[in-house]
Amino acid sequence: MPTTTITDTTNMRTVYMLTAVAALGGLLFGYDTAVISGAIGFLQTKFELTAAMKGWAASSAIIGCIFGAMVAGWASDKFGRKKVLMLTAVLFGVSAVGSAIPANLTQFAIYRFIGGLGIGAASMVSPLYITELAPAKIRGKLVSYYQLAIVLGILLIFFVNSIIQGSGDEAWNVEYGWRYMMGSEILPALLFLVSMFFVPESPRWLTKEGREKEAMAVLSSINGEAKAGEILQEVKETLHEEKGTLSELFAGRFRKAIFVGIVLSIFSQVQGINAIMYYAPEIFKAVGTGTDAAFQQTVIIGVINVLFTFVAINFVDKMGRKTLLLLGGAGMGLSLLMVGLAFHFGWTGYGLLIFILFYIACFAASYGPVTWVVISEIFPIKMRGLAMSVATFALWVAVYLVTQMFPILLDSAGPAATFWIFSGMSLLGFFFVWSQVPETKEKTLEEIEKSW
Repeated sequence: MPTTTITDTTNMRTVYMLTAVAALGGLLFGYDTAVISGAIGFLQTKFELTAAMKGWAASSAIIGCIFGAMVAGWASDKFGRKKVLMLTAVLFGVSAVGSAIPANLTQFAIYRFIGGLGIGAASMVSPLYITELAPAKIRGKLVSYYQLAIVLGILLIFFVNSIIQGSGDEAWNVEYGWRYMMGSEILPALLFLVSMFFVPESPRWLTKEGREKEAMAVLSSINGEAKAGEILQEVKETLHEEKGTLSELFAGRFRKAIFVGIVLSIFSQVQGINAIMYYAPEIFKAVGTGTDAAFQQTVIIGVINVLFTFVAINFVDKMGRKTLLLLGGAGMGLSLLMVGLAFHFGWTGYGLLIFILFYIACFAASYGPVTWVVISEIFPIKMRGLAMSVATFALWVAVYLVTQMFPILLDSAGPAATFWIFSGMSLLGFFFVWSQVPETKEKTLEEIEKSW
């Protein structure tokens, strides 16, 4: 079957508009997960948190992510991608308000859990929605825009946190500052909810539901009527071939696909990215950086995260998914080794910042966006929602373990050993990608499915 190419009939304005709206789920993903980085130190003082309780304050949202990812696949297959994304916007809004006004840690954790449900669902359904709309030739690029939205959300909240933190002294931030940080999410949540009213349902989901006329209309608006007919026929043939049971995914020719999806998702997180994103100000304070400077350096991390995501966007469809993962993984392992050495020998000043920025650059150009590209591509269409739920569930379990254990590891093993552990995970991830992950660039979803 020939690879789908972009033709003059492709309506790129429509493609990018739909991608941008769906990617707002990624912006909220980044915003909601990273907001804790600014609040956690003040929360620790406000509620007198131990290391384990501090980890729970940061990771309670991740528990919600795990459950959100578990349910989202079933829900998006049953009710449609669009409806689930609209629900995530509501969950983000409820969490923003509730986590800004808690009287104790338990109330805070409950509302963070609600927000986590939205993050987990959006983390699976947003890239899935983009994948099912995108022309094959630029699918990797478009799904990478989802990761760009995530890092823009992270950068945005780093700026917001820094501005709020600088608006008062330590006592004001302990009492009020972190509340404004948490509540600020209500604005992007409302923007996402309103935007979702103006986009169509996934044409592949519509086809699965027997709504071929609606699917054809959506495909025609993107690809032109002639090409839309070809794509619709491909989708119908693939749906006809698959039984669509999750048990089938763990057996026979699709077993490797789910194995690759799960393990790659885990490796994208156990190399320590969220330890840095969630605790960046606290890491810088640990080497003597003042509070103001720590927040400013955290903003620099956000800027580098955004800039190097463009590297992945520009090269994911040229160099390929596997090449970027290998190059980025090697760079991450080296930079984490140096971060550990910085703590071990007590290097202060900008040395630690430079090593962390190099790590962020490598992650942003590889595992950050490319993981979402791969796991949104490799599963068969009729069970893609459920299969992505499994992979995303594994990802969020890994995020939870890293987020919960990081403060405990810092207290028990020390920062140097902690970052060396992350460096070892990068080495293992490199060999896994080299030996197991297939290259999927420029292949249609149907070609990838048949390749298994």
